[in-house]
Amino acid sequence: MASEPVLAARELYRFYRAGEEETLALRGVSLRVGRGETVAVVGPSGSGKSTLLACLAGLDEPSGGEVRVDGVRISHRPETERARLRARHIGVLLQTRNLLPHLSVRDNVRLPQRAASRKHVTSARELLAQVGLGERAHALPRQLSGGELARAGLAVALANAPAVLLADEPTGELDGETERAVLAMLRERAAQGCAVLIVTHSAEVVRSADRVITLEDGRATDASARTARSASQEVPDVTG
Repeated sequence: MASEPVLAARELYRFYRAGEEETLALRGVSLRVGRGETVAVVGPSGSGKSTLLACLAGLDEPSGGEVRVDGVRISHRPETERARLRARHIGVLLQTRNLLPHLSVRDNVRLPQRAASRKHVTSARELLAQVGLGERAHALPRQLSGGELARAGLAVALANAPAVLLADEPTGELDGETERAVLAMLRERAAQGCAVLIVTHSAEVVRSADRVITLEDGRATDASARTARSASQEVPDVTG
């Protein structure tokens, strides 16, 4: 378990307007994820999970509240500054994946490494070997299966040795054996000090988490690991 918050969100609100209609996607969500901690986020479709992830990653701006990563405020900054901070501190794996279609898998991994400008990062070859894609380094994304795309996306998310890893359904398209391998990799990253937050509907992911945050109607509640594991057979659907 972590003792020091690496990711902190305070009173996040997010409004969307369509004509005269207003949708309140997040309603005062606060959370903290510490160094070496793994937190699972669950909740029904439309509860605000994807919006929360986008705000935490600096891909979207909250309407109110703030997000800090490693003590640095990432919210309410110009997009160029958010992108720079994201490249240095955050790894992101979205359901839409994070691979550029015209680049090989290896070059997709190398891209965030160059953006992070860090000397001590795991090589693209080693990262791909860790996710079982060592033989697919030169393949284009369109040549990969769904499970391979998920693993390649994870390699890209880990490429910059992030302080925070944010993942949206990282094991959703994986078979049981591959899911366990990916979770082992995430646990290893957490053991090395990475703060890991995973949006999931997988009971296996919930069981492996230190804490579980449930989103419903844009509001968050926090559960202990013991409570979460005892309820893991009834994890709500969080797709969408």
